[in-house]
Amino acid sequence: MVNKIKFGTDGWRAVIAEDYTFDNVRRCAQGYASYMLKQGNAGKWFVIGHDKRFHSENFALAAAEVLAGNGLNVYLTDGATPTPIISFSVVDKKASGAINITASHNPPTDNGFKVRDHNGGAIAPEGLKEIESLIPDSVEDVKKVPAAEAEAQGKIVRFDPAPAYIKHLEKLIDLKPIRDAGLKIVVDCMWGNGAGWFSRLLAGGKTQVIEIHDSRNPVFPEMKRPEPIPPNINVGLKTTVDQHADVLVVTDGDADRVGIGRKRQFC
Repeated sequence: MVNKIKFGTDGWRAVIAEDYTFDNVRRCAQGYASYMLKQGNAGKWFVIGHDKRFHSENFALAAAEVLAGNGLNVYLTDGATPTPIISFSVVDKKASGAINITASHNPPTDNGFKVRDHNGGAIAPEGLKEIESLIPDSVEDVKKVPAAEAEAQGKIVRFDPAPAYIKHLEKLIDLKPIRDAGLKIVVDCMWGNGAGWFSRLLAGGKTQVIEIHDSRNPVFPEMKRPEPIPPNINVGLKTTVDQHADVLVVTDGDADRVGIGRKRQFC
């Protein structure tokens, strides 16, 4: 029986090992590659990134193998990367689109396959329907090149997206006053892609950043799912009070949502 993959907003999400399997990720990647080839992108570059969910980096590599097998080239992030930075990297690298392996704030049982256009933004609904229609019924119809071979040929290139993004961010925001303000900031990373970013951006001044839930744990302990709403943020709020901190910053699983808390209040 054919497992029909249905795209919703931005792409596809499903339960890992039930519907979200390597074969089905490869099928999705083939549909995306076929769509991009129809759009005239033969030989162009694409960005692929991922979050910290179970096997996300390996699902991302499987998608990269499929794009390479279709004559496309891939910039593959060298680690878990916030979704906004994946979008930025499309523009920075002058790529033609992106695949992001993430289920965002879904429960830990899930993973996802998000797609982006040449602006790093969402693909229009009619485009998503076309990608869906191009997903082959069988993985036997998927074209792919083994990762080691594709990397040796320069068709998959691993890169660190952080330096270019930080350089861009520093053009938009004067971080020095925040670094020098002497604030105490609690950052709840929700076991996700936001870990390390505030500490890195605000280092070198009087401001102190305390990160919690900053390691990788795909079961997301102490919360129902990595979404910055109650009761998921209760531990972060308690930590803010216990640490006498000035503010709480909460980022969701793929770090494209943020919540702000102060003492027992939450915005």
